[in-house]
Amino acid sequence: MKEWKKALAITMASVTIGGFGAAAEAAGYELNPEVKTATPALQQAAQIGVLKYTNPDEEMQAKADKDAIIVMSFGTTYKETREKTINATVEAIKAANPGKKVVTAFTSHIIIDRVAAKEGIKYPTPEEACQQLADEGYTRVAMCSLDTFPGMEYAYKVAVFNQYKSLFKKASMATPLMYWMGQEEQTDEVAEFAEAIKTQFPTIGKKDAVLLLAHGTVHPSNAYYSVLQYRLDALKAGNVYVYTVEGWPNLETVIEQLKAKKIQNVTLQPMMMVAGDHANNDMAGDEDDSHKSILEKEGFKVSTYIHGIGENEAVRALYVKHAVEAVEALK
Repeated sequence: MKEWKKALAITMASVTIGGFGAAAEAAGYELNPEVKTATPALQQAAQIGVLKYTNPDEEMQAKADKDAIIVMSFGTTYKETREKTINATVEAIKAANPGKKVVTAFTSHIIIDRVAAKEGIKYPTPEEACQQLADEGYTRVAMCSLDTFPGMEYAYKVAVFNQYKSLFKKASMATPLMYWMGQEEQTDEVAEFAEAIKTQFPTIGKKDAVLLLAHGTVHPSNAYYSVLQYRLDALKAGNVYVYTVEGWPNLETVIEQLKAKKIQNVTLQPMMMVAGDHANNDMAGDEDDSHKSILEKEGFKVSTYIHGIGENEAVRALYVKHAVEAVEALK
């Protein structure tokens, strides 16, 4: 453990390892100067935080700076919530980066096709967005993710970054909403998010509870929910519980906790960028297997708050901060 502690020392200095490193503005890591013979594997392991690539090609480096930002999201077919969440966040990122082209890309091909068929709007995939910007002569590109934490969706976006970064003289990849947890003097972004989402909670009495519905994942990053629960508990905001549609903890887990505390009133809120199918149907639907119906059958009085976290101005500000870090990493 001591050797790894020395090898991965925190720094606020920008570093490039094989043309790919962490940005100073994002409080990344660099290898300890004492490590003289770092292997490619160790170099790759040290790639933490905002990712940065500088193209070694001299002809590419001679090109003028022409900047663009790609904002990547899973997407949604729900037009109204898309405008209030994804589009609103993209507009906030534009406002914070005047003069830079901002492109919205969706990762879900199904959603892309459905939106195109229904609304006539063709969102590009992250791969298409990268290629289009390169074809249009953009030379510096910052890629941003609207994911909540570094799970499978974020890993896909990082893979796109690695595959397409050589099209540009410089490229960067922002971290998701929650990445650092306050370790090694880093910002506690989980605590920041807890504070931000707290702004939308109703008054919570001893017999009341707020349930935050997350998606859940088979990816090990599902553990972020436990960290978030700990941060929410530390805020002493009342009875607030994180649960998931497809991961752990699930609704059954939370119901046991609600009964143990003799909770009577429950407010359901989606902890997702948009209030889409999961929020409208799985969470708040009238079907017998919806979370609302299940809780009512268990004797709870249930209220629903059908708004994606992208509508929360405090949450949007955090996404903007991450986008700005990626843009700063291009300098």
